[in-house]
Amino acid sequence: MTEKDPEVHVEEDDDELDSKLNYKPPPQKTLQELQELDKDDESLAKYKKSLLGDAPVVADPTAPNVTVTRLTLVCDSAPGLITMDLTGDLEALKKEIYVLKEGAEYCVKIHFKVNKEIVSGLKYVQHTYRTGVKVDKATFMVGSYGPRPEEYEFMTPLEEAPKGLVARGNYRNKSFFTDDDKHNHLTWEWNLSIKKEWTE
Repeated sequence: MTEKDPEVHVEEDDDELDSKLNYKPPPQKTLQELQELDKDDESLAKYKKSLLGDAPVVADPTAPNVTVTRLTLVCDSAPGLITMDLTGDLEALKKEIYVLKEGAEYCVKIHFKVNKEIVSGLKYVQHTYRTGVKVDKATFMVGSYGPRPEEYEFMTPLEEAPKGLVARGNYRNKSFFTDDDKHNHLTWEWNLSIKKEWTE
């Protein structure tokens, strides 16, 4: 499992970034193929064990390989938990408005499961719009993960919500959870309102 400090890139097109780095992801292999490779290499066997654990994961064959379950805005000054369930009706989510106080420090925490095969180069991408105009794009490198029954969590670096009269108002976010193989595991839209006070 690769869990490094997340890196953020703003206003870069992912395909453009990959071509600049001349990065080509390795060909995808099944979990069984990976377990059969280099059986005699002790250090590789230890690495695979750290990534995959001891027991084989028995998954529902109809389940997607990656399931994003929820997104939480982690903010110590918030009066309550700010969480969105991503396993339900994503259309209904578009109608909800999540409130963040101007200048509040927060992180985005994403909960997800890997069900069947190792997934490499997971990314969380967020496009932010105001009055229909894109005002920000952020890409967070999440890492590579193997299947396991428990959820994984990924937390973005600490950010400060915009502040001031001009920054207050409603923002529409379009979020994507993708990987190096260009699989789009989930896309969802949600609304954020920056207010002067939490309960305004």
